[in-house]
Amino acid sequence: MAVVYATLFLSLSILPYFVHICNSETTTVPWYESLPAVAMDYKVHIDPGKEDCYFQYVNPGATFYVSFQVLRGGDGMAGFAVRHPNGQIVHPYQWRPNADYQDQASTGGYYSVCIDNQFSRFAAKLVNLYLTVIRYDQWDKFTKEVEELNLSVSNFTESIKGVERNINEMLQYQHHTRGRETWDYNLLEDNNRYVQNWSVAQILVITCTTVLQVYFVRKLFEIKNPRPRA
Repeated sequence: MAVVYATLFLSLSILPYFVHICNSETTTVPWYESLPAVAMDYKVHIDPGKEDCYFQYVNPGATFYVSFQVLRGGDGMAGFAVRHPNGQIVHPYQWRPNADYQDQASTGGYYSVCIDNQFSRFAAKLVNLYLTVIRYDQWDKFTKEVEELNLSVSNFTESIKGVERNINEMLQYQHHTRGRETWDYNLLEDNNRYVQNWSVAQILVITCTTVLQVYFVRKLFEIKNPRPRA
């Protein structure tokens, strides 16, 4: 079983309307999956020759986005596939260092996200997995409730929607930037370790060679005392 280091970011609005939604809905899904926006960032360790799948619930009509990036291990590539709740593979396996998938209007259900490392028989992989679920329909419900109070906030609501989309895009960009930075840092560490190991090995070889040369040169000039004859 893979070891998963997860950091969960919940995009919460300060509007009391969303608090009312969370308290009024009675579902069997985890509490954070009923929120208007959810963003999750995982670092997953995939053993060589293994395949791991993860499931994410997406509300009907929500926007689902998932991306992966290999941070460390082997050739820096892995397989990535996404299966729709209806069983169809909407993103087939491809052996790549990174990839992403987005569904603008999901029919709802549990998406399956799989990471495949079966082509790598000896090297484990560290993979960064990023998922977001955005429910833009919640803004329409908020607009209807405010309109019942005879308030015209259509421009305000559209502005809020635009801000929410921009924030989501910014979070996705930051995720890719963090993943790229981590990949570069790991590459620098690997190169530094490689150079240090080879440098130490070469120093040892040179030292041993020098000691052997000095020893044999001294043996050439060594004068043995002849034994006295009787």
